[in-house]
Amino acid sequence: MSFWASGLVMVKRKERRLRIITYYEFRGSEETAKTTMMPGVALSWRNGLRMRRLPWRTRALNTLNDEISPSRQIIISPPLVSLDIPDDWTPYPPSSHFDFPINCSHEQTAAVIDGKSIADDIRSRIGSEVRRMKESIGMVPGLGVIMVGQRRDSETYVRNKMMACEEVGIKSNVAHLPEHCTKDQLLKALSKFDVDPTVHGILVQLPLPQHLDERKIMDVLSPEKDVDGFHPINIGNLAMRGREPMFIPCTPKGCIELLLRSGVEIVGKKAAVIGRSNIVGLPASLLLQRHHATVSIVHAFTKNPEHITCEADIVVTAAGVPNLVRGNWLKPGAVVIDVGTNPVEDPSCERGYRLIGDVCYEEAVRVVSAITPVPGGVGPMTIAMLLSNTLDSAKRAYAFT
Repeated sequence: MSFWASGLVMVKRKERRLRIITYYEFRGSEETAKTTMMPGVALSWRNGLRMRRLPWRTRALNTLNDEISPSRQIIISPPLVSLDIPDDWTPYPPSSHFDFPINCSHEQTAAVIDGKSIADDIRSRIGSEVRRMKESIGMVPGLGVIMVGQRRDSETYVRNKMMACEEVGIKSNVAHLPEHCTKDQLLKALSKFDVDPTVHGILVQLPLPQHLDERKIMDVLSPEKDVDGFHPINIGNLAMRGREPMFIPCTPKGCIELLLRSGVEIVGKKAAVIGRSNIVGLPASLLLQRHHATVSIVHAFTKNPEHITCEADIVVTAAGVPNLVRGNWLKPGAVVIDVGTNPVEDPSCERGYRLIGDVCYEEAVRVVSAITPVPGGVGPMTIAMLLSNTLDSAKRAYAFT
């Protein structure tokens, strides 16, 4: 069966539980489609556990199709980028009953890992080092931030970062661009910061508007000033043993710092990372491996994820789904780092909502040995790590020790 839909011609066929959709993508008018068609295959699993059907546009995996003669195929594996489809989390339905692990307490037994107080101590030390730099060489670290549009959440994040910079003595500069700015305008602002010797770190506030390709923008960013740690070179060096990235992504770096400062042993422990985003999940798993943990990654396509997490000594969750991780997902005595920051409606709060994590806190504290709260856990550490990365960049630039 063939039909036109959103610029795609799709042919469906069913093979067991796997639905294979061969498609041809084209650009331009229907008349010119025949000369610009690109073959590909999209896969979607049916009857998956807690899985929603993927939207048509996110099913295209852009790999080889069966019309290519097998004799011409050398490698049948598709380009990795073509396999990138978004994780579509569907949490368990609310329930008043959960089977807790045996030996769990009916009261809170978990120690609360106070990210705010740890971050305050780090920021105080950064402030002292910035003052020492200024007194010694007359220079201070500089951070350039590019903000596109007027998203309220992004404006809040940028404002908090600027306040933190001012507090420790780091010079900050924000380039505000309109929502509908062009790629060239954004690259011009990026280039201005890149050639400025007083700017040691550049941060592009994400997400960007849809018409701007985040990947291409981040590729242009200089790895030497990539204080967010997202440049492919920095991620690649993080993944490879024997290599040192110039910067480690701020949130994963903060997670490890919380574990180390809380006296949690990582070497040889089983760790589960829930979520695999480029910002948190992926670099967190790589960083835990560099610290010699045995790491399992749980994502939206993982079957029976609770069977994996309940064996983990350390759980880092960054799925962005409120209360996804229930008490019976966790091993008694485990340590939980909850990166999730999810707003839920609450008329009793001044803003009409409150923030909760990916972990059901009320259940987890009866099972685990230590846990970060939301808010007040990982969030403050992310900003502290951004300041630390900016200071490290300035020290390299000025050869300051």
